Amino acid sequence: MVGTHNLQASKLFNVDGWACLITGGGTGIGLMNAQALAANGARVYITGRRYGVLVNAAKEHSPKEGNGKIIPIGPCDVTNKESLESLVHKFSSLEPHLNLLVCNAGISGPKADPSVSSSAKDIAHELWTKENFSDWSSVFTTNVSSVYFTTIAFLPLLQACSAAHPEGHNHMAGNVIVISSMSGIMRNAQKHFAYNASKGATVHLTKLMSTEFEKTGVRVNSIAPGYFPSEMTTGESDEKNKSELSDDKVKGHGHKVPAQRAGHDEEMAMAVLFLAKDRYVNGSVICVDGGVLGVVPGN
Repeated sequence: MVGTHNLQASKLFNVDGWACLITGGGTGIGLMNAQALAANGARVYITGRRYGVLVNAAKEHSPKEGNGKIIPIGPCDVTNKESLESLVHKFSSLEPHLNLLVCNAGISGPKADPSVSSSAKDIAHELWTKENFSDWSSVFTTNVSSVYFTTIAFLPLLQACSAAHPEGHNHMAGNVIVISSMSGIMRNAQKHFAYNASKGATVHLTKLMSTEFEKTGVRVNSIAPGYFPSEMTTGESDEKNKSELSDDKVKGHGHKVPAQRAGHDEEMAMAVLFLAKDRYVNGSVICVDGGVLGVVPGN
């Protein structure tokens, strides 16, 4: 039986002393996750393609008090096995195990609008001329394959968490959070078929890995965000690696957004801390979407 004092939020979501790794952790949702974990005591290693961005994120957003910190450990190309192996080697020289892996790196891909006409000929022309096999392959490699191979690369370090706990059972192994998207659940293409299809694959990959890796004790869950400020949604970030997404831009996506605004950093933080700490959750997809999937066609 647990005493009431053990149910304080500061204890339930405490990740003090945890070693975490976030791909694409220098901006956007990746950085929000890094801040949330570091604010609650974790050593959060962030990686990505642009090392200068990672260094700036750590400088601007590492907590000024407590044990948590944001640590650049890049650069890394998550679509390349040799680069991933190098990252694992470097991380393992710094930490004996990995408590949490957040697979966040992703790209948006090509855009083409199937609503240009009701004519099949016009729709086909729009999609055929504005998209190609190479773009689709790139999107799937970054958004899906990299999640798979990054998770595999760190699987031994995730399982190694078991030995770090006195009870020594595999339920104390590390866990994985895959950042998918509400776009992978809805039936609207949103003018980017490749991206939405890839995120649908990422959602299912989360479920596959949660089942197949269950024997290792490693949990795998996913956060499916709606509209959050990031370089993907706004095209830019400021001197602190942060982006701004206006209410008007969110409302202009052609469908209802019940919250009528973009998501806030705090709302993403709550989701990542919940999945990181609740060991009774595995194979779940948590939608943090402002209610969008309740009003647009989905599953």
